[in-house]
Amino acid sequence: MKKTKLWAIGYSIALTGFTVWLALDTFVIPHAYQPAAPSPIIAPAQAESTPAPVSTASGKQSGGKRNSKSRTQLQHHADSAPIQSDSADEAFPLRYDNGQTHIALSSYRVEDTTVYVADVTLSSPEALSSVLARDTYGRNVTETPSSMARRTSAVLAINGDYYGARERGYVVRNGTLYRSLPINGQEDLVIDANGNFSIIRENEVSAEALTQGGAVQVLSFGPALIESGEISVGPNDEVGRAMASNPRTALAQVGPLHYLFVVADGRTSASQGLSLHQLAQFLQSLGAETAYNLDGGGSSAMIFNGQLVNIPTTTGSRSNERSVSDIVAIF
Repeated sequence: MKKTKLWAIGYSIALTGFTVWLALDTFVIPHAYQPAAPSPIIAPAQAESTPAPVSTASGKQSGGKRNSKSRTQLQHHADSAPIQSDSADEAFPLRYDNGQTHIALSSYRVEDTTVYVADVTLSSPEALSSVLARDTYGRNVTETPSSMARRTSAVLAINGDYYGARERGYVVRNGTLYRSLPINGQEDLVIDANGNFSIIRENEVSAEALTQGGAVQVLSFGPALIESGEISVGPNDEVGRAMASNPRTALAQVGPLHYLFVVADGRTSASQGLSLHQLAQFLQSLGAETAYNLDGGGSSAMIFNGQLVNIPTTTGSRSNERSVSDIVAIF
């Protein structure tokens, strides 16, 4: 009888230990993986040793990327009452111009929501790149968007698709194919070597065919918001079981080497958040020809000039920047 009890206790302890280990292995312990197929890595353009000045709406300039005045202005905006237009607060618009990369960062008030828009024009598609958390592809490998942006000297960054939260869905970053397991019906954003956007469905084309065809980035979250200038989501479309009004992150192309990086705050009394359809309508009003929804909610973050622009939150009770798998950035 005692042996039976001891065996049962031992079995329970072993089962509990295995369950805990399995949970940690699945959700906590980092695992680095190798690319699915070897391909050349396209390195992001190097940051200049002397950054271009950042101009504020008042015309004043700051000489460095991480100057305290720019941070003070951004913090003033974040703590102030919701703005009514992109000129209601002296901190916006902010501008970056080094002769090759032109960025104008503005804020808008849309459906009781504060939306930050970086209007980006490039002279070279190589300035549009992506960064992996800890420079490593794998499961449970995460880093905050601001940390990734700062350590790589990105001028502008938004969170990506958080590929590490899923085990399927294409992952192509800077020309390297990391994951080729498709999700039936999944809509992806493809960025080619010329910096042009297109939308594909994973069940219609393989990841290998995409990289062989010149895909430099393939982001797998979605859905597509705008295709060929037309809204491609309905008023009731949503991501999984997400709420209708959410913090959002989106990436859009207006024309050749002309992009919009967009983050909307949400889940707070000051900023409600947007539905996918509301986000699509807003992007269409800005002239987007192709637009794509990236990971949102607590992941939504924008970093400009080394500083966090928006107020990330998961529950709305406190501001907290979430660690994620990757960012899309301008160098």
